[in-house]
Amino acid sequence: MPLTDTAIRNTKPAEKPLKLFDGGGLFILITPAGQRYWRLKYRFAGKEKLLALGVYPDVPLAAARKKRDEAREKLAAGIDPSEAKRAEKRAVRIAAANSFEVVAMGWMAERKTMVQIGQYEKTLARFKADVLPWLGKRPIAEIDAPEVLAVLKRIDSRGARFTAHRVRSEISRVFRYGIKEGFCKNDPAKDLIGAIPPATETHFASITEPVKVGEMLRAFDGFSGTFVVHCALKLSPLLFVRPGELRKAEWGQFDLDKGEWRYLATKTNTGHLVPLATQAVTILRDLYELTGGGRYVFPGARDKKRPMSDAAVNAALRRLGYDTRSEITGHGFRAMARTILHEDLEHNPEVIERQLAHSVPDRLGEAYNRTQFIKQRRAMMQEWADYLDRIKVGADVVPIRPASGAA
Repeated sequence: MPLTDTAIRNTKPAEKPLKLFDGGGLFILITPAGQRYWRLKYRFAGKEKLLALGVYPDVPLAAARKKRDEAREKLAAGIDPSEAKRAEKRAVRIAAANSFEVVAMGWMAERKTMVQIGQYEKTLARFKADVLPWLGKRPIAEIDAPEVLAVLKRIDSRGARFTAHRVRSEISRVFRYGIKEGFCKNDPAKDLIGAIPPATETHFASITEPVKVGEMLRAFDGFSGTFVVHCALKLSPLLFVRPGELRKAEWGQFDLDKGEWRYLATKTNTGHLVPLATQAVTILRDLYELTGGGRYVFPGARDKKRPMSDAAVNAALRRLGYDTRSEITGHGFRAMARTILHEDLEHNPEVIERQLAHSVPDRLGEAYNRTQFIKQRRAMMQEWADYLDRIKVGADVVPIRPASGAA
């Protein structure tokens, strides 16, 4: 007689295991402790076998019968249901080991040794927010271009087109890593180049009108934050280096007696020299009294062994009332210096580009490039600092340049 849920629930455990049969080899095994296990008895290749179908009531009667029928279909096709179940479990384990998330984490672990920790953390955050929820558990070898495109469109639809393009590139790198390690054979993200419309290039917000620059410099004097951030704020327009290079500056890179700061430029990966105007040296000597005992010129507020936050200068600008999206940003000091040095102070663009640590083609070679125009750059940096002092007090600036100044 077929089983019923009532019969299963009402049957009490005995001293020995009980078997209640439903039909077609399906029965429920009730242990002395009261557990109820579904089993299917069948024969394959002349041998009697048992197949576990789950635990009651997690697997109800109707579901157990469905599993029995599926197993008997396999038997009719000459397939051992037990072997098929083991193969499915193996496939699940292999898929989990070769999931996109596992491969992506492998790529990131390898990449972590080659990039700045901040860059690694930003990539990880993008993947956790925008990629892994949709692709993470999928076997990487089964992911196709439409799946990746759906991820990119989801990002683009919220107005983050730059991020969509960056994520496509990073997903592509995961697939290339997977190909290298034998997890997959192709890179579907590569086929999606151009699938998302080009992002409209925007420049970092910057102030380039001398009168407004002077107003901003005067506003710096009213900054009420920490002395470390205040010094970083004052040095940002004087040195106009990349914000990440400034905040990670180390005292071992400076020679204040010579007025020099030497470090490895992040974009060109070459040695770079920043001549320090007397105004910059004064700020740095004052700061040395506070932070000179440590590694970083601008140590973090909570952890002195790490540099200050990458948002510190922008946060300071916002505290002073500046909109870092439309008015001025930490990176905008570079555009400010480049524009005024060329248009108002009439310096040679190539000298300015050298000071910005931009890559400039030169027939004399990179080794020469690292020190080229040093004399002109020293003079330019001091003139720039003097110029900033004058516009800060509201003076009318009429540059008086020596005849050789544009060399």
